[in-house]
Amino acid sequence: MTNYSAPSPQATSLTPIPAEDLTRQYAQIADEVRAAMDAVLPRGKYTLGPDLTAFEQEYAAYCDAKYSLGIANGTEALHLALAALNIGAGDEVITVCNTYAATAFAISYVGARPVFVDVDEKTFNLNVDEVAKKITPRTRAILPVHLYGQPVEVEPLLELARQHNLHVVEDDAHAHGALYHGKKVGSFGDIGCFSFYPSKVLGAYGDGGAITTNDAQLYERVKQLRYMGQKQKHAHDEIGFQQRLDELQAAILRVKLRHLDEWIAKRQQWAKLYGELLRDLPVITPYVAPDRTHVFYLYTIRVEAKQRDALREFLAVRNIGTQIVYPQLVPFQKAYAALGYQSGDFPVAEKLRDELICLPMFPELTEGEVRRVAETIAAFFDQQV
Repeated sequence: MTNYSAPSPQATSLTPIPAEDLTRQYAQIADEVRAAMDAVLPRGKYTLGPDLTAFEQEYAAYCDAKYSLGIANGTEALHLALAALNIGAGDEVITVCNTYAATAFAISYVGARPVFVDVDEKTFNLNVDEVAKKITPRTRAILPVHLYGQPVEVEPLLELARQHNLHVVEDDAHAHGALYHGKKVGSFGDIGCFSFYPSKVLGAYGDGGAITTNDAQLYERVKQLRYMGQKQKHAHDEIGFQQRLDELQAAILRVKLRHLDEWIAKRQQWAKLYGELLRDLPVITPYVAPDRTHVFYLYTIRVEAKQRDALREFLAVRNIGTQIVYPQLVPFQKAYAALGYQSGDFPVAEKLRDELICLPMFPELTEGEVRRVAETIAAFFDQQV
């Protein structure tokens, strides 16, 4: 059993270190953001305006892609990507079991069946060998997730997709700016799908998302689907959706995109420091696979399952925030009970689920805060009995 002493009054009065903090970043760029918003508001053009067009061009260039489209949120980016590929009833799409439910829900939205696979124990990402086992005549696409900010093993996955004539739709929600063999995520599959949820590596001040692609026909199809099936106003060629990114969010994202590489570098700096400070403790720090970069949307360590909750409590009472992302595997959610998955079907992901803790991670952390987190974790293990 794990035991530890109660914190001193001095410990509980320490300045909080939150798991994430959006206010510090806003304070740094507030003048730029206000200027961008002040430029948009007098124009009276709040949808499909010049800032959205400019952001789409800038974001495509950033992602090493030919095209980008702003979408209302990341979930709808996935939904519209699958719809644009004409995936629907009777089809299967293979994805990972340890993602956010939105990844699988997008598959369900088009009437297809999500097929879940286990993950690699070191990277937490989709295991390509497991994907190969799940391909059937009904499989139409693979939907990998670059989890926590590290790209999946892209080349073997694309080769497998080519062998079976399958589409690849990237879920890039965690991995803005991450590199695989020197190339950005979002540029590998048929379509890349990004979320700009506020806490993401690149976040809006509200909901937002984007798709990227190098395929002109897919670009045009998503563009039509996101705006009520129209190519021309009031001419609805198919049933579409109202899922465009708004002009204010696009203007804000243009400001933030200019700072993105600097913010990623800070995340990587804090991740490196965490790794050095935690090296000799009984935790497993994130593994970064060769020939890729990790942008550390989350800094996720592994702790023995029997100690995980006690460590989180130890940190919490000392005013250090943590997260578990995600506390349940998607195939075990009630929404997918009818698919019949059972405990033991995903042994690696189930083990990871019970061991993972996400430590504070955002660019505006300070060295003192990172050291305090590490010292507090060390204090926890010093008090084991």
